[in-house]
Amino acid sequence: MCLAGGAAGHIWVAESCTVNRLFPSTLRGRLLLMTLAVVSVPVLLAASTLERTGRAALLEEKTAKLFGLARLLDAHLGSGFDALAAPPDAAARAAAIRTLNERLRSYTDIVADANPGVGIGYYSKTLDAIVTYGPSRDYGDKVGVSIARTHPGWKVMATGQPLVESGPLVRGHIMNAMLPIVRDGHVEGYIWANELTHAIDEQARAMKVAAIAVTAVGLALGLGLSTLLLARLAADVGAIKDGLGRMRLDLSTSIKPARGELGEIAGAVNAMAEALRDARSLNENILLSISDGVITLDHDGSVVAINPAAQRMFGKSSAEAVGRPYRSLLRGGEGFASSLLDTLRSGREHVAAELEVPLVDRTLSLSASTSLLRDRAGAIIGAVAVLRDLSDARELRLQVMRADRLAALGELVAGIAHDIRNPLTSIRGFVQYLERSEDPREWKTYAPVIIRQVDGLNRFIGELLAFAKPQAPRYGSVQLNDLVREMLLLVQNRAEAHSITIRLELDPALPVLQADGEQLKQVLLNLLINACQAIPEAGEIVVRTALDPADWLRVEVSDGGTGIPAEQLDKVFDPFFSTKPAGTGLGLAVAHRIVEAHRGTIRIASEPDRGTTVTVRLPRTHAPGTAA
Repeated sequence: MCLAGGAAGHIWVAESCTVNRLFPSTLRGRLLLMTLAVVSVPVLLAASTLERTGRAALLEEKTAKLFGLARLLDAHLGSGFDALAAPPDAAARAAAIRTLNERLRSYTDIVADANPGVGIGYYSKTLDAIVTYGPSRDYGDKVGVSIARTHPGWKVMATGQPLVESGPLVRGHIMNAMLPIVRDGHVEGYIWANELTHAIDEQARAMKVAAIAVTAVGLALGLGLSTLLLARLAADVGAIKDGLGRMRLDLSTSIKPARGELGEIAGAVNAMAEALRDARSLNENILLSISDGVITLDHDGSVVAINPAAQRMFGKSSAEAVGRPYRSLLRGGEGFASSLLDTLRSGREHVAAELEVPLVDRTLSLSASTSLLRDRAGAIIGAVAVLRDLSDARELRLQVMRADRLAALGELVAGIAHDIRNPLTSIRGFVQYLERSEDPREWKTYAPVIIRQVDGLNRFIGELLAFAKPQAPRYGSVQLNDLVREMLLLVQNRAEAHSITIRLELDPALPVLQADGEQLKQVLLNLLINACQAIPEAGEIVVRTALDPADWLRVEVSDGGTGIPAEQLDKVFDPFFSTKPAGTGLGLAVAHRIVEAHRGTIRIASEPDRGTTVTVRLPRTHAPGTAA
């Protein structure tokens, strides 16, 4: 379609459309047009050059011939007009002309008769008259005639130089070669030899006709051979084109081989189709055999492809899913957010995100990794998700957790008995002692000890309850940097008392976190207290916060304390395990339980005598009903 705005635009578009209509749209037409140009242009140029060259050669040959005849007359004249004229009659002009004509006419006629169509003669400057003009039978009446002052003969006699002129002169339209008669440095007149131009034109026309005939024959042969070759070429190209059309629908088809380079092209295309067919078969086999689900969407959010594993996950066949909006496969009305649609909309990719996918009849626990699909030019054409069903893994993890709880139950009971028995034994001993004592001073001395033992039991039972019966997080907007600063105030006195410096490296651009602020305070407080207890003397604690990829927030607590031996690192989160003599062993266990409830991770890296770093990573958001 040819469209444009404005008058100038319409003119340009009209011209462009006209050119497009004139220019052939098929390969055969274009090749024929190109061949016509390639064959005809050189032939026409050669013919034109040959015609111009032949005409120039003809004129040059005529010029040489006419000057040759003039030189014959000049040689016959001998020493000049004065030597031929009779002395007694030299004074009379008419008698002198008649005398010179009688002496020169016979030779002039001989030369003229020997060269049909040529006119030759003498002109005397002194007499200002034509002395002879042969053949005399045709031009004898011109003897004694003076040439006009505009005649080029005067120029020849004035300059003493030969001259060729074409134009209307004495006997008509002629080509005239004029040679000056020079004797003793004096110009006595000139000799001419001319030929009518229509004779020259006839010869040139005959040469042109011959050139045109040769050109026509050359063009006919060239175009005929070119048409035959192009017909064969077009047939081979058409076969390749038809084969490519069939191959687009079915890669198992092949292009019929041809001869020459086109045959090599057809063979290369067949080889590429076979390689593509093998690659497609391999990809299809992979998608069919892998246990992970794969779903591909177009840029409108409709399902383009779904492999068997994903069909089993969603309970939909390929016919039921392909072509439908992806959101229609999920249970609506629950305010969920799809990570796959989020990738398609925002371009943000998700890696191994654990999600609860609400289907029509059930909810799936999946791990989803999403990314954009682009074409060769880099344009977005859709998105793809790789899904892994976590239902079995979660069930297995629950079983392992139950086994761990049963295994830890024995340690828990033993730890509880040990940590409760010691204070109770001390309390019982002091009470029995005071029962027999009547001294009020002893009551005042031992009563604070009993109270401290009771407070210790109460604190232990509180930690025990927090570990044994954790509360679900109450999510709200939390600024992690503010929590760090708040917990720092609670341990500042303890740190200063032991000459410990706490340095903060907080990311000022840290976004708001969706979490239970009170539970995170307990985690941070436990980590800071452990860090202070790990430094026996003066040292430094560094607290860092940062935003990790995929919207995860990170907080690190590093100390330069005694560190933890490698063989004890896998026990630090066990309840009642502590490397400190006065520790209950529940602080890190409680912190681990809280972080897991937030779907985060907590890791410890430590080296003896070099310090310990505890890293907590938390997802930024906890939107309910997040879907793949």
